[in-house]
Amino acid sequence: MEKNIQSGSPTSPHIDHNRFKNIISTSGDDNPLELAENIENFTKIIESRIAKCNSGETPTRLPGKITEEDSFFLEAVMHLSKLTNAITKSPSGSKLLSRTNMVLQQAMTFMEEELRSLLEDSGDRHPNSKLENYPWYPPNVVTRMNRLATAMISAGFETTCCQVYSISRRNSFYEQMKMLEFEKINVDDVQRMSWDSLEREITRWINVARSCSNTLFPGERKLGESVFSATPMISQSLFNNLARSIVIQILDFAEAVSRTKFSAEKLFKYLDIYNTIRDLIHSISESLSINDCDHQLKSEILATRDRFGEAAVKIFCDLENSIKNDIARTALPGGAVHPLTRYVMNYLKYACEYRDALENIFKQHAKLTATSSSMLKLDPVDKDSETPETTPLTAKLMTIMDLLDANLEAKSNLYRNPSLRDIFLMNNGRYILQKAKGSTEVRQVMGDTWCRRRSMTMRQYHKNYQRETWGRVLQILSHDGMQVNGKVTKPVVKERFKNFSTMLDEIHRTQSTWVVSDEQLRSELRVSISAVLIPAYRSFCGRFRQYLDNSKHADKYIKYQPEDIETLVDGLFDGNPISMARRKT
Repeated sequence: MEKNIQSGSPTSPHIDHNRFKNIISTSGDDNPLELAENIENFTKIIESRIAKCNSGETPTRLPGKITEEDSFFLEAVMHLSKLTNAITKSPSGSKLLSRTNMVLQQAMTFMEEELRSLLEDSGDRHPNSKLENYPWYPPNVVTRMNRLATAMISAGFETTCCQVYSISRRNSFYEQMKMLEFEKINVDDVQRMSWDSLEREITRWINVARSCSNTLFPGERKLGESVFSATPMISQSLFNNLARSIVIQILDFAEAVSRTKFSAEKLFKYLDIYNTIRDLIHSISESLSINDCDHQLKSEILATRDRFGEAAVKIFCDLENSIKNDIARTALPGGAVHPLTRYVMNYLKYACEYRDALENIFKQHAKLTATSSSMLKLDPVDKDSETPETTPLTAKLMTIMDLLDANLEAKSNLYRNPSLRDIFLMNNGRYILQKAKGSTEVRQVMGDTWCRRRSMTMRQYHKNYQRETWGRVLQILSHDGMQVNGKVTKPVVKERFKNFSTMLDEIHRTQSTWVVSDEQLRSELRVSISAVLIPAYRSFCGRFRQYLDNSKHADKYIKYQPEDIETLVDGLFDGNPISMARRKT
């Protein structure tokens, strides 16, 4: 069979494609002469291709495009490598082996440089690239890298191939992190930072870590699987090594933050870090292999995440203790919403936005939360068919609500006026209820049954206020006791009208300084007062003012007309200038 495929200059061979394919299909190692001839043919193909590229004779083509000549070269490398095993059996094996090794080494160097060039110059530095398209290699470039990697590994150059790929991709990854403004920060520097400065660094860190989870790691995994499609184990190993080196650097900062002194203001950033690490685990867990090294990495990631979970649990315990220990010795002017109520409800509103994370945290730290709850010695939360499943987070919020209720009840006792005490409880109760209803997350955690119970409690405060304040007024307007010896007398009528005016003036003077900041509640109170007071006064006037119409100074006793009552009622609960200055929306 004709095996010689080269004619003309050795640096510019003419290749008969059909004959080359025939060589590939018939090359064997049984016949020493055929073996030597095949080795020579493959050697010339490899040398001529390298020489052609080095001499600059290769025509301009699209980056990564594979020509038929390129395919012959790669096939020749792989077949020449396979034939080396048979060389040792050949009589001229030593000479052939020396020549084969030299040519394969040249091929390895050539492919190494081309792979490096494709990795470094064909995608990552594209000026219009967007992060979501990372790592930006055109499909034809990826295909060429795949062919090169397959040939290099098949020819026994796995280590070189992996080193070139690994170094290039690691450098590219670090370049992306640098563009995202990731910087290594010394642990001691983290400890010394003010919270404002550290908060900014945490925000930057979260952006980097999330970019790794959502874009960079998936992009690297996909690229590796494409380039090393013929060798999945190598692809996985390369990704593992890259992910491990990156994650360790990411964890260093989180680890340093977890060792700073925790406080209530840090909870939400801690939960952001917790969620970010959770996403990081998910991003890399599918590709990490099952070996001791990767188990250790996963353990380190989980340990760091759990430290933020433990900090969140402790912060909630501190919140409970701060509510218990918030003891006031002076009543808040006007019965307004207490700052503690505002703080706790806004805190819980933001906390419930991290519902999933907190549920996981409280489940994982059930013993710690159970211990803290037992120390508080609170009654267990009631359960019924309409209450959502009592999850650890629900139980925690119920505990905090119970503590807040107990605290507000104690603060209400600072008011000597029972009506003002009810206004204070109404104000704070309404604020709690509105915050819960206004937050989908809080309402889902607490449940509709809890909201209805809060509404019932609010109605009871309202009834108590009505009875305490206006019950006495309505007694004055009662028709009972208006007759003496069976007859209505002027002195009795005068006394009743006078007492009514005096009491109404006193109530208006006092309660116009009280504060009801919720417009709906303020309107409900005024409407309910008018609904019972105006008809009662109109009836009383209609029945008894006739006894004073012809008397001197009748207006001294009948100070108000029925239509004046609504104006007076509309002046209640607006607050005086001092209390108004303290009001918050």
